[in-house]
Amino acid sequence: MLDFLPILAACFGIPQYLPQLLKLRGTGDTAGVSWSWATLTSVNNAAWFAYFMASGYWTASLPSTGAAILAGTLSVMLVRRGAVNRRAIVWICGWVGLLVLAAAVGGRIGLGTLLAAASIVQVTPSVWTAYRTARPTGISQGTWALVFGELSCWFAFGLWKTDPRLITLGATGILASLLMLARIRRATRVPSAPIDRIKSPA
Repeated sequence: MLDFLPILAACFGIPQYLPQLLKLRGTGDTAGVSWSWATLTSVNNAAWFAYFMASGYWTASLPSTGAAILAGTLSVMLVRRGAVNRRAIVWICGWVGLLVLAAAVGGRIGLGTLLAAASIVQVTPSVWTAYRTARPTGISQGTWALVFGELSCWFAFGLWKTDPRLITLGATGILASLLMLARIRRATRVPSAPIDRIKSPA
């Protein structure tokens, strides 16, 4: 049964970024949404696709493909709305270079070893941006709920296959999604309006 976890992960992962895309398109609100996170998600999932194909995890390539495409679309939408982090462009390009170098020198093992740290690199900008923004109203709760579902599957699948890369990916994603969901819940709380005291005429 556990061999079917990548299929369940695909059910969570393929539509994962649709709630965020639809919210951004409908409201234009970018508050708390990290362009670096969207871009790194697209890049890393493209690299995960290569790792899964090289490892023979054919069904696992489905969610990584969907995430790479949709996160890339989200990145473009954020750029069009002026939410690009120009200071992050250089180090994102450097990260892409490291992924290519790891694959070229170390093959599947080299790429997988670097991807074990990719989840931390990927989610840090999202958590940082969300907690640094006073009212991160642009973040989609649906997207991060799906992230939690997908990464929980990968965590369990990694334990089943004793794959430390997938275990690290899953554990980091679970922690990040819980932090994001907690931040969203706190941000969406409507403070109670103060009751004005009506002074009676003297």
